[in-house]
Amino acid sequence: MEGIKISIENVVASAELGQGIDLDSIAKALPSAEYRPAIFPGLIFHLKRPRATALIFSSGKVVCTGAKSERQAKSAIDAIVEELRRSGIVILGRPKAIIRNVVASCRLGARLDLERAARFLDGAIYDPEQFPGLKYRVKASGISLLLFQNGNIVCAGGRSEPDIRNALSDLMAALRSCRAWPQAEP
Repeated sequence: MEGIKISIENVVASAELGQGIDLDSIAKALPSAEYRPAIFPGLIFHLKRPRATALIFSSGKVVCTGAKSERQAKSAIDAIVEELRRSGIVILGRPKAIIRNVVASCRLGARLDLERAARFLDGAIYDPEQFPGLKYRVKASGISLLLFQNGNIVCAGGRSEPDIRNALSDLMAALRSCRAWPQAEP
């Protein structure tokens, strides 16, 4: 995968606080938090460092999105727990962050023959009249890939950055073997 730059766009992590919490109290203690239970059952809290957004539910579940790395997502969960503690919420123990989804993008630097790829990639879906990209799910990992003719790829569903790299490496090998990539730029 030399020369291929993978950009992590979003990492979603979650944690369990191990107890129910009163979202009304948190909304009062954290003025920057948004809580409108008639619209959404969770409290929305934007972190500045690391930059991420947390969804906090009365069950004690916390979902963090917007991080740009696994490390940043775990740090965001820790920062959310500390902010809750500072606002007077007693939280026992140290909730563990679990990475749920890594979304990444990359540019292959050459055009893809999506028609050819669709014929050779088992389970690929490509209907350019409906959507300009080819949809492909890597069976071994469950990672979903969107491939575009210009060589851009979006990956979702990985549980780690190495998962994403492995899926892309396997995809690139498959694209080469069916001669769908690399295509010369017109």
